Amino acid sequence: MSDGRSFVRAGARTEWVRSFPKIELHCHLLGTIRKNTMRDIARANGARTQDAEIEEFYVRGEQPVGVLRIFRELEAHILCEPRDLYRIAYEYIEGVAQHNVRHAEVFWNPTGSLLHTKHSYRALQDAVVEGLRDAQTDHDISSVLIPSIDREASPQAATELVAFMVENRDDRVLGLGIDYRENDGPPELFADAYAMARNAGFKTTAHAGEFGMPWPNVLTALDTLGVDRLDHAYTVLDNPQLLQRCVDSGIIVTVVPSNSYYLRTLAPDDWADQHPIRRMGPAGLRIHPNSDDPAFHLINPTQAWEAMIADFGYAASDLRSFMLNGIDGAWIEDDKRREWTKSWSAEFDVLLANKPADAQA
Repeated sequence: MSDGRSFVRAGARTEWVRSFPKIELHCHLLGTIRKNTMRDIARANGARTQDAEIEEFYVRGEQPVGVLRIFRELEAHILCEPRDLYRIAYEYIEGVAQHNVRHAEVFWNPTGSLLHTKHSYRALQDAVVEGLRDAQTDHDISSVLIPSIDREASPQAATELVAFMVENRDDRVLGLGIDYRENDGPPELFADAYAMARNAGFKTTAHAGEFGMPWPNVLTALDTLGVDRLDHAYTVLDNPQLLQRCVDSGIIVTVVPSNSYYLRTLAPDDWADQHPIRRMGPAGLRIHPNSDDPAFHLINPTQAWEAMIADFGYAASDLRSFMLNGIDGAWIEDDKRREWTKSWSAEFDVLLANKPADAQA
């Protein structure tokens, strides 16, 4: 069991987890920026942000705070040009190629960048999409971009975002998300934006039940926002009826082993035993592990998946189910879904038959 402070491991099990095919459904573009990249961009743009502060961004304490302060610094003072977003997007895909990620769906919050730069939504979106596209050419990893509502901004800003998405459609931009501090932005405030997105044919997902926020937020995401999948949703465990509804519907729930809230609020000695992720699978939820903000959580996709075994007690065979959940939850064509389900299952079964001794049965 982990002491809750580090997800860094090495050994036969780590390499085994690295080797099987993966999808990322819950990762924030700004949360992937490499330290050297942030430093390069800050210098090129004459940002106020100094190297010493950048170093601090990449240090995670025993009781880590969230990363939103870093995102705000990036939005307001560091990222000035579309080329900055291109580089971050390309490098994210380049990096996850080392972990056998074969498809990625990436959250991107445009509202802050639109507020602080001179560039249009179209210019910014095109830069991210081009980075993802070029990385796919070089690394054979498909990807989807998910513009996301900044719930610390106004509901009007959210509807403006959806309007931008409609006006600047791209075949790689398939849906809408929402994130940032749920405490101050409950989901019901953004019902109009979600209705606009659904009416325009976009898929939807939402962060809900994060930061210890209560289960009614998960219910609102389902009934008012009408989401196709859920992000975090840990507090669904607190309402047996809602939990059973989610189980019965088979909705995919993306989870984050490195979530800052639980690392901060649960004691290191029993953090892994008390974490909701440990109970979500046995309760029947279709969960799927993800890296979230890998650069600042000091985690990568391999480590996120290995944590399901090492920290939360899942069996090696459970990872097969999580892999299939990811395929079912991904915003991909049905033909590709069927193809991947068949071929990835066969690939995983070979690996499962040769799992290392420290991977459970």
